Amino acid sequence: MWGRQGWGSIDGGESDLGASDRVRVNPPIAKIETLVVQRDMIRRTLETLSFDNTYARLPQAFYARLSPTPFSAPPYLVHANQAAAELIDLDPAQLARPEFSALFGGSALTPGMEPLAMLYSGHQFGVYVPQLGDGRAILLGEVKNQRGERWDLHLKGAGMTPFSRDGDGRAVLRSTIREYLCSEALHGLGIPTTRALCIVGSDHAVYREEVETGAMLVRMAPSHVRFGTFEVFYYRKQHEHLRALADYVIDQHFSHLRNADEKYARFFIEVVERTAKLIARWQAVGWAHGVMNTDNMSILGLTLDYGPYGFMDDYDAGFICNHSDHNGRYAFNQQPYIGLWNLSCLAQALLPVAVKEALKAGLETYQPLFEQEYQKCMRAKLGLIDTRAEDDELIRDFLGLLQGSHADYTIVFRELSTFSSEQGATNPKLREHFLNRNHFDDWAARYRHRLQTESSRDDDRRVRMNRINPKYVLRNYLAQAAIEKAQQKDFCEIDRLFALLQDPYSDRPDMEAYATPPPNWGKHLSVSCSS
Repeated sequence: MWGRQGWGSIDGGESDLGASDRVRVNPPIAKIETLVVQRDMIRRTLETLSFDNTYARLPQAFYARLSPTPFSAPPYLVHANQAAAELIDLDPAQLARPEFSALFGGSALTPGMEPLAMLYSGHQFGVYVPQLGDGRAILLGEVKNQRGERWDLHLKGAGMTPFSRDGDGRAVLRSTIREYLCSEALHGLGIPTTRALCIVGSDHAVYREEVETGAMLVRMAPSHVRFGTFEVFYYRKQHEHLRALADYVIDQHFSHLRNADEKYARFFIEVVERTAKLIARWQAVGWAHGVMNTDNMSILGLTLDYGPYGFMDDYDAGFICNHSDHNGRYAFNQQPYIGLWNLSCLAQALLPVAVKEALKAGLETYQPLFEQEYQKCMRAKLGLIDTRAEDDELIRDFLGLLQGSHADYTIVFRELSTFSSEQGATNPKLREHFLNRNHFDDWAARYRHRLQTESSRDDDRRVRMNRINPKYVLRNYLAQAAIEKAQQKDFCEIDRLFALLQDPYSDRPDMEAYATPPPNWGKHLSVSCSS
């Protein structure tokens, strides 16, 4: 059932480079010649790529081998990421070729690819689900670049797999655009994340709340192993597979621990550190993931699986970006705790291979690591150089002022760089963001005194602050505007946003409209897990 049906293999077998070009018995000679030319063109397009799939060397219990299901309508390129292409030594000139869209639209294989759907389980909204897995994504293989780095190419929206449950295995243009733009936005902000190589669209109909057009997104990461990948083998009591997975991840991504004593516990401690720092950076930039299930947590500490995410507009510590999160489990201010909760699930899964006391000690490092990283980020956002005992209160009180005034998180922090440390100086534009001006004045006096005690120079501080407080973030309404145009096959807004988000810290006078508060409708967009 899960073989190469309907799949165009460059290595032979049935070809389906176009929905109407399926090879039949005794096909016309002209059609055979066309397919041979297409295969050769794809080879030339990707001849610089060196594919392998080390994950496919693991036991069969780890995955299901199958091929993507091509669209029922011809694929076309929506957008391609030149920076991501360079990570895998792919000539950017090849991105616009139709063969590129055929390959990453699920219509062909290239030598070395060993497509498979990865198995995992996980806790979803706090409830353990025994089997999840790649229900709409397929790992095509790994590309090794000239620097020796390996990058998974993961095709999202590639059709049904054995793990699809009741899903259709497809992604829609709307959700692929959201992930494509936001993964690059977080990368531009310096936050660890998966990357995206391209979006390939099609007029293939996909049914969600309404009929939408399908798309596939090529996601890139050094690994797509999740907390839930470990959990599935723990709960199935397949401890030999659990150990094999841990050895694989350590060998591939934590090689300095290969021969270490208590390597599994030390591996866990490093995952704790990466996760704590990741979530601290989310908090500092005002970003909410929306669905922090354990199957959405990267073992490498990357931001993984973009769905109903959201950058805050008006600051609200209890911000819930996921319309489906009725109880606020994944609210913005709950993310640090959920990170710890998820790590405790991973620790439990590692009990068969690591000492309980060592895992518990690793968990106890999470909170201080998170606080250290968060305070570091927030001091930088305030332009502070030294570390002082009163900093936590200064930060907390400023956030309280933002909350009480419904002030825009990104805009106010950016404008804070204009604050003058001179005694008696006023900042009228900054002050206008706050409803209770007297309370702001009191805070400003404390902030001014704090700056003066470390001999802060306003010009230098302004430069530092503008390197940490972005001018532009991917607000939901901006993504929605790009989606609506793309649904009319106008991809210019994707291109404009994509370029802007790669450098979110630099002032762009021609893009000033993208740095303003959202219109009222833009503050009330409904974003759910289907997004």
